[in-house]
Amino acid sequence: MRSGNTNRVFLGVAFLLFTAGWAANHFASVLVLIREQLGVSSVLVNGAFGIYALGLLPNLLAGGVLADRFGARIVVLTGGVVSAAGNFMLLLAHDGPALLVGRFIVGLGVGLVVSAGTAWAGRLRGASGITLAGIILTAGFMVGPIVASGLGVASTSIILPFALTVALSLLAVIIGWLFGDARSTQNTSSGATGISHKRSMTKALAVSLPMAIWVFSCITTSLVVLSARTAENFSNTIMLPGIAAAIAFSAGLIAQFLGRKFKWGRGSGIFGALCALAGMLLAAIGGIAVPVWLFALSSILLGTAYGLCLREGLLGIETYTPLNRRGTGIGIYYVFTYLGFGLPVLLDALLPHFDASAPLYALAVLAGGSAIVRGVQIKRGYVV
Repeated sequence: MRSGNTNRVFLGVAFLLFTAGWAANHFASVLVLIREQLGVSSVLVNGAFGIYALGLLPNLLAGGVLADRFGARIVVLTGGVVSAAGNFMLLLAHDGPALLVGRFIVGLGVGLVVSAGTAWAGRLRGASGITLAGIILTAGFMVGPIVASGLGVASTSIILPFALTVALSLLAVIIGWLFGDARSTQNTSSGATGISHKRSMTKALAVSLPMAIWVFSCITTSLVVLSARTAENFSNTIMLPGIAAAIAFSAGLIAQFLGRKFKWGRGSGIFGALCALAGMLLAAIGGIAVPVWLFALSSILLGTAYGLCLREGLLGIETYTPLNRRGTGIGIYYVFTYLGFGLPVLLDALLPHFDASAPLYALAVLAGGSAIVRGVQIKRGYVV
């Protein structure tokens, strides 16, 4: 394996993570084009959004385990190629089974990149690399739907967003290959605070998983659920997912950036869970026809919850996971975060049986429970 400058290598890892986030999430905007132009049912389109998670979840774990065993670089580059292949399939055919199979393949590739790429960033720069990886992924998640939404409005083309995504994914793989790898210059013997901690996977997961469940459940509530429920109150429905992405991911980016810059302490996780509670509560109040102002306010709260919960969960993994199992810990953590991608499908399935607001009220109560759990952990000195 070639050695290279650590900063240059980290830039390559950052671009791979950014394009993985883009490849995963641009579909949030493209699905509106598919639904409107091809007449594909809402259930099938949301199913395609959710089936991505079925490919993603096993490979999040596999990517972390393989990174621990064989090194992150080859796993990440493989994932980049696989995600490009999935989006290329969607470029060629985007209705019926092809829609489901293509999204499944994208999930397989993105899973490898996210877990192994975050572990790679952590090996290069320690806790700073872990939190930067979360910020970079968030930027990809945000920019992908915004650009896809803009392309959809400008050209009404379904092919163009997929073509751009494939090109960026392959470019990232080429850059990652050319930039090589480097040994870490960071002291990784301590956690995020620089203080040595007794490391165990059990402790790492106990600290991180109460945060994990609110990461993508909050984002998909904004991008998919609220976008659909706001449609009758907004003139240009194609733009709604892009607007939701801009609002929610901007709030998440700002929260992560401020937390990193000012070294926000242990209460960040509690505040993140409380933002999830407030965002779900407002979404529930909106019902089946959400007003635009409530859509925007709820998206800000849900995006803030996403950013803080992602950051705090990753820091918990970095602080407490045994160093030789960092990739595995990150993989397990991300599996739980990505369970949230199944939420829109679940809410769709519950609509015939429950009022549109009832499941969201239940989620608000669960978010409050996570805040309480986090508070108890802090009181017992379990969270640093």
